[in-house]
Amino acid sequence: MTGRLAQSLVSPDDSLARQNEKLRVIAEALIRHAEETRAESGSAYAHFQRAAMLEDQVRERTRDLERALDLLNVSNAQLAQANRETEAARQNLAAAIETVQEGFALFDSHDILVMCNSRFNVLLSDIRHRLLPGLHFQDYLRIAAESRHLGLPEGMTAADWVAMRAARHSSHHFILTQQMGGDRWVQVSEHRTQDGGTVILQTEVTDLIRRERAERGRILDDQAEILRATLEHLKLGVCVFDARLELLAWNGRLADFLTLARTRLRQGMRFDMLLEQVRDQFIFPNGLSAYRLADWVRRVRRRDHLQIEVTREGGQVYEIFAQELPDGGFVLSLSDITAERAALQALSRANETLEARVMERTLELEDALQRAERANASRSRFVAAASHDLLQPLSAAKLYLASLGDDALTPGARATLGKVQGALGSVEGILGALLDISRLESGRAAVDVGPVALGPMFRALADEYAPLAAQKGLDLRIRPTDAVVLSDRAYLRRILQNLVSNAVRYTQRGRVLIAARPRGAQILVEVRDSGPGIADEDQDLIFREFHRVDAHASASEGMGLGLAIVDRAAALLGHPLSLRSCRGRGSTFGVHLTRAAGQPPLDAGAVPAEPFGAEEAELLVLLVENDAELSRAMVQLLEKWGVTVLDVASAEEALELVAATGVEPDLCLIDYQLGEGMDGLDALAALRDRLGPVQARIVTADRSEALRQRAGEMQVGILPKPIPTAELAGLLATLRRGG
Repeated sequence: MTGRLAQSLVSPDDSLARQNEKLRVIAEALIRHAEETRAESGSAYAHFQRAAMLEDQVRERTRDLERALDLLNVSNAQLAQANRETEAARQNLAAAIETVQEGFALFDSHDILVMCNSRFNVLLSDIRHRLLPGLHFQDYLRIAAESRHLGLPEGMTAADWVAMRAARHSSHHFILTQQMGGDRWVQVSEHRTQDGGTVILQTEVTDLIRRERAERGRILDDQAEILRATLEHLKLGVCVFDARLELLAWNGRLADFLTLARTRLRQGMRFDMLLEQVRDQFIFPNGLSAYRLADWVRRVRRRDHLQIEVTREGGQVYEIFAQELPDGGFVLSLSDITAERAALQALSRANETLEARVMERTLELEDALQRAERANASRSRFVAAASHDLLQPLSAAKLYLASLGDDALTPGARATLGKVQGALGSVEGILGALLDISRLESGRAAVDVGPVALGPMFRALADEYAPLAAQKGLDLRIRPTDAVVLSDRAYLRRILQNLVSNAVRYTQRGRVLIAARPRGAQILVEVRDSGPGIADEDQDLIFREFHRVDAHASASEGMGLGLAIVDRAAALLGHPLSLRSCRGRGSTFGVHLTRAAGQPPLDAGAVPAEPFGAEEAELLVLLVENDAELSRAMVQLLEKWGVTVLDVASAEEALELVAATGVEPDLCLIDYQLGEGMDGLDALAALRDRLGPVQARIVTADRSEALRQRAGEMQVGILPKPIPTAELAGLLATLRRGG
C-alpha cells in the first residue's frame, strides 16, 4: 500500500526537477506533521530524523542522476555527429561511384550487397530494380539469370550459368565477357578487397566486339577469296564438305569433270544429292560401286584416306582422292589421269620391245668387249715393250749430256742444255707413266700391302716439290702426322706424287696443302690447291688417259696420264678417291686409307705440341657470323694466328659455299643468333649432314640452360661472348696437333 502510494506521489516518468519539487513538498509536510504530533507521540522526532535522512539520500540520488544525464547528453551529441559524418561519407561515396563510367557494385565479406551505381546491370532492365542493398550474392546471380536480356552461351542453361559464376566468384580475381541486352557485350571483372569483400566492375565492350567481328569477317572473306582463287588455279576438280556433309567450296574444273552445269553446284548442297547425280558416270574397279565412296564419307572416323581409280565408257581414267579435315569435314579431288595411264601402257609395250633389243645388243656388246679386251691387251703389251726399249737410249742420252759439263759452254749453250735436259726428263716421265699404265691395265702389277708411315712420305714429298713450288712463288705446306696406314709404299707414293705434281703444275698463285685427316678407322689424305679448279662436266673425264683440262698445255707439262695412274693404282689398292672442286675456287683430291692395326685414332696427344707459328699445320676455319664488325675482328685475329678463314654472314651462305667448293673446314665457328632463317645449331646440323662430324663451336652471349642442353645433345662446345681468346687459341693449337 505504501509503495503504491509512493509511486502515485513520485512518478518515474516525471522530469528530475518535478520529482525534486515533489520530494521537497513531501519533506516539508512530514516536518510539519512531526511538529504537530510531537505532543501526541513520543516517536515524532524519530520520524523527523528519518525524513531528514531520506532528504539527504534524495539529494545524492538527484546529483547522480544529473551527472548521468550530462554524460548521456554528451554521448547522444557525439553519436549524432558520427551519424551525420557517416551519412555524409556514404552520400559522397555514392556520388563518387555514380560518376564512374562502368557498372559498379560492392559486396561485403559476407557476400551482402552494400551499394551499386545506376550503371550496374543497366542492360538487364527487367531485373535492375530488384538489385538493392542487403541482397546476397547468390540471390543476385539467381535474379540475373532470370533476365530475358542475359545472353547464355550455346548449350548452357540458366542454372549452368549460375553455377559457373559461383565457381568463378571463389577466385581472387577473374574477368569474363558477358552478352547482355541482345547484341551488346559487357566485360565483367571481380576483385577481392583486403577485408574479404568483392568489387564488381562492368565495362561495355560492344564496339570492340563488333570491330573484332568485322575484322574477323573481313579476314574470312579474304581467305575465302584466296581459297576460291587457289581452287580455280588447280588442274584437279576439287570440292570441300563440312562435318554436316554440306558443300562448302568447289572449283569450275569439278563441274567440267562431272559434266554438270556449274549452276547445279551450290553451297550447302548435300553430298548424297551430288553423288546421286554422278554415280552412273563412272565404272568402279573390282566390282565396286559409288557406294564405296559413300561408305567412306559416312564413317564416324575416317582414319585413312580414300584413293581409287575409275573409268568412263569413253576410256577416260580418273583418280578420286578423299581426305578427312580436322573439323570432321573432308576434301575430295578428281584428277584426269588418262594421259598418264596411256603413257604407262605405251611404256610397258616399249619395255617389252626394248628388252628384246637389249638382249640382242648385249650379245653384240659381249662380242665387241672380247675384241676390245684382246686389242687392249695387245696395246698394253706393245706400250710396255716400246716404253721399256725407249728408256734405254733415253738413259744413254741423259748420261752423254751429263758428261758434257758446264765449264766450256757459253751461256746460250748452257740454257739450251738445260732445256734439253728438261725435255728428256719430261719424256722419261711420260714413258714411266706409260709403263705404269701398262702394268696396271695388264693386271701384272704386284702390290705389297703393309704398314706405311705417312709422316716420312709427306716430308719426302715436301723435299721433292718444294723447289718447284718456290720457283713458282707457291706456298707448299705439309701438315705433320704420325698416322700409319695399310697400303703399298711404292704405289701410294706414286699416287701422292701425281696429285702433288698436278697441284703444283696447275696452280699459278696461292698455296698447296698436303694433310692427313682422321676419319674413325680410316685416314683421309688430302691434296688441296688454290688453282683454277675443275668444272663439274670435267671431273669424271680427268681420270681418263691423255685427257687434260688445259688443252693448250705443252707436252712437256705431261700427257694427261697422272690422274689415270692415280685412278688405277687406287682401284688396285682398294683406296677410294674423292674430288671436290669448283671453277675459280681450287681443287681438293682425297685418298681414303685404312689405319694400320694397333694405331689409335689421332687425338690431341697424338702429335707433340709445337710452337704456335707459321711452320705448324695450316688450319681452315669456316666463320658464320652476321655481325659485320665482329666478323672483321674475328677474321683479323685468326689470320694473325696464321689461320685461313672463310667468312660468311648466314647459314644459307655457308651451305652454298660448301656445296659449291666442297671445302672441308677444320673448325666451324658459328654464331647462334644469325637473324632470319636457321640459327647456329640448325646451321651446324645442316653442315654435319654434308661434311660429317666436323669440329665446331657455337659463339653466343646466350647463357640459358635450354641452349646448353641443345648444344650438349649435339655434342658441340660453346664459346661465350665476349670470346675468350685464350680458349680459342688453345682450341686451334689442339687442332694443329691433329686433335
